[in-house]
Amino acid sequence: MEYNTRKRHLNIPEYGRHVQQMVDHAITIEDRDKRNTAAQAIIEVIGNLNPHLRDIPDFKHKLWDHLFIMSDFKLDVDSPYPTPNAEVLFKKPEPMTYPQTPIKYRYYGKTLLQMIKKAVDWEDESQKPELVKALANHMKKSYLNWNRDSVTDDTIQNHLAEISDGKIAFEGDLSQNLPLDQPSNISKRRTKKPIKKNFKRRK
Repeated sequence: MEYNTRKRHLNIPEYGRHVQQMVDHAITIEDRDKRNTAAQAIIEVIGNLNPHLRDIPDFKHKLWDHLFIMSDFKLDVDSPYPTPNAEVLFKKPEPMTYPQTPIKYRYYGKTLLQMIKKAVDWEDESQKPELVKALANHMKKSYLNWNRDSVTDDTIQNHLAEISDGKIAFEGDLSQNLPLDQPSNISKRRTKKPIKKNFKRRK
């Protein structure tokens, strides 16, 4: 008994070894017309193996590309589409540069830092205290996600002043100027309530 692991590697194993044998046979056909007929038959077979993909644009084009891939690009037939090039098809994409922005307090996130900068230039002074309070509470929640023990309002005040370059600062007791939510209240809002299921007994 011969195991599949000892047989030839399949370029596209989804179609199975029988389809691969059909492709290998088509390569050996000397008559070009018969070879074209065999290629058309193989296209019909692999198309029937994936009927759910027929609505995808360029479905036939993809099947012809798969046919050439299974033949290791050795099949010489008249394709209705441009013959794919192995070097272009398997060319590795250029590595993408990941944007790196140095953040001192990474647990706050880049988006929150941008929101603090927007708050500095906020024109409506009547709404600005509430905006700053919302940002400070969000900073507190982000801090607690990183350190679940506790966080003081003074820590949030100092970080907020530092991130805003001293443009958002508070004098005196922070709890009077900017009353923040307590960590216990924040944890309660994050906790999901258990789903109660009512099971009725059958009589």
